[in-house]
Amino acid sequence: MKIAVPDRRSPFRAIDDYGMLLVLLLLAAFFSVCTFNEQHPSGADAGIQVADFIANGHFTNVLIVVRDTVEDGEFADAVEMRLAERDIDVLSTVRGGPGDVRVAIDKILSEGGRIDAVAANDVSAKWTIFDRYVDVGREKCVTPQPYRWPDFLKRSNLLGVANQTAIYAIIAVGMTMVIMTAGIDLSVGSLVALSSVTAAVLIRKAGGVECGLPAMIAACFAGIVVCSLSGLFTGLMVTRFGVPPFIVSLSVMMMASGIAFRISEGRSVPEVSQSFLWIGGSNIMGVPSPVWMMGIIYLVAHWVMSRTVFGRYVYAIGGNPEASRLSGVPVGPVLLAVYVLSGALAGAGGIILSSKLAAGDPKFGDMYELDVIAAVVVGGTSLMGGEGRIFGTLIGAFIIATIKNGMNLTDVDPFNQKIALGAVLLGAVLVDRLKRRP
Repeated sequence: MKIAVPDRRSPFRAIDDYGMLLVLLLLAAFFSVCTFNEQHPSGADAGIQVADFIANGHFTNVLIVVRDTVEDGEFADAVEMRLAERDIDVLSTVRGGPGDVRVAIDKILSEGGRIDAVAANDVSAKWTIFDRYVDVGREKCVTPQPYRWPDFLKRSNLLGVANQTAIYAIIAVGMTMVIMTAGIDLSVGSLVALSSVTAAVLIRKAGGVECGLPAMIAACFAGIVVCSLSGLFTGLMVTRFGVPPFIVSLSVMMMASGIAFRISEGRSVPEVSQSFLWIGGSNIMGVPSPVWMMGIIYLVAHWVMSRTVFGRYVYAIGGNPEASRLSGVPVGPVLLAVYVLSGALAGAGGIILSSKLAAGDPKFGDMYELDVIAAVVVGGTSLMGGEGRIFGTLIGAFIIATIKNGMNLTDVDPFNQKIALGAVLLGAVLVDRLKRRP
């Protein structure tokens, strides 16, 4: 007897594969149009632009005014460096608020100085403090040239969407495999919290902020192992005792949450080392590290599901577990492996989240299971089992994230956002049911 696997040559399969990608692109285009606004450059490039304008205008006495932020600091540094190259005198650089500007201007004027130009960005140039001085005024503020571009397509926004999606998407890999076997795992949100506090508490015991790298790695590994064992327990209940996955995972969800609160004594655990913060808070070549992790995990998962015997077994069990068993497929071990992977990836998500937020917390992961399941279903994985794609889940995760981000950018009411997301999930399930009609 042959094992049924998805027919990759089917035209309907091609429609499924590219249909959701088309939906994602259409959503991106729609929110791009809705958020097409005037943009104001910032950072080092904007600083160079302002400095060049000042130099070309032959201004000789310049005051630089920015807020005390990283991006504004880059702007100010670029202006200073560029003006120094042109031998233009920088009277003072203010990094703060209007009160700091007043102090700086008073000092310059009291010493007999003259301000020819104020290098500022769009925010600081609007401060009314300049209008209080007849010899200054906001008309002397030189700002970067604005341009029109969609807020949605700004690099910072796209990276933010990808960074926020990474944790959900990573957990969704395991959930995809579970749902492909016609199962469900409601415990992933609580496992995120359990992994989070397990790692944080162990890091605290190993020295907290002074914890060494080997101890930190061991603590993270322990958090993932605990969640893997939880997944193993879920799998054993399903395979050995025949308990429905919904009931088992619901029970594990409550138990894991309770254990997380017990371990942390109901409080956040912020005593973590700097090396731990690197996991979820660093950038590699300008891209957040969680996004890199997400990409690697999806590539490996895609290879496993499309090129290995294990992947074919997962599809086969979801299609017909009894026929698979009669065909020699080790149904029990495969199901165990699937639930263990789901638990491990939820644990990894908890580690990344704790690293990003610089603490372990038993409240982390609340309602994550709903967003993860929504991403899997929207991505084309059937709740009936036997059908789905790893990269479809990734697209589904980005569809959910794009809808959320787009509605935030367009100031949609939070209550209406819930209605819209619920409708999207229902629509995805309805499409799956219609596809299965004879």
